Amino acid sequence: MTIRVLVADDQSMVRAGFRMLLGGEEDIEVVAEASNGLEAVEKAARYDPTVVLMDIRMPELDGLEAARRILAADRDARILILTTFDLDEYVYEALRAGASGFVLKDEPPEQLLAAIRTVAAGDALLSPAVTKRVIAQFTRIPRPTPPAELDDLSEREREVFRLIARGLSNGEIAQELFISETTVKTHVTHILAKLGLRDRVQAVVLAYQAGLFEPDAPPPDGDTGRAP
Repeated sequence: MTIRVLVADDQSMVRAGFRMLLGGEEDIEVVAEASNGLEAVEKAARYDPTVVLMDIRMPELDGLEAARRILAADRDARILILTTFDLDEYVYEALRAGASGFVLKDEPPEQLLAAIRTVAAGDALLSPAVTKRVIAQFTRIPRPTPPAELDDLSEREREVFRLIARGLSNGEIAQELFISETTVKTHVTHILAKLGLRDRVQAVVLAYQAGLFEPDAPPPDGDTGRAP
């Protein structure tokens, strides 16, 4: 199945570069471009892309508000944020808005392509660097009451949830708990379903926004942050 991509960036040269890169892939098609947030919202509704590649800083409507409007209209929309990682408040707000992942503008092309495919597959992409920033941000804000659905998790699922919140990959969780990676994937699927979460990014946000788990260790440096 072809991955349909909407590229939203206010710089025409950046959009042209992405179109050239993505156009060379057999499984990816750039179906539309947007030069500002309002245009991104309109074209997301018109072209129904698989993935929206969204710059944060754009005129008329920034990428954060554009992401919120797109997700309000389509809860299943997949938004991959283009960022420089030096703007903590944007990372935090983009997560709250429902972004499925982040990619650096200056990352190697193969990493961008991998990120698009990961998000298109329904997974989430959250790097260790972003996870650390999320943890730091959420430990400074007031904590609401944890959701009642948390009580529906089994003891093992709570253990897995805690490790997800620390930023561990499925393979690392498997090693930590001495279980198979397939079993971890099953637990993660059940956790997301019981808590009404779409992906791993939302799980990390919920964990720290509600103060479910205190940060006890930084995420491993080699973690890719991919969901099951």
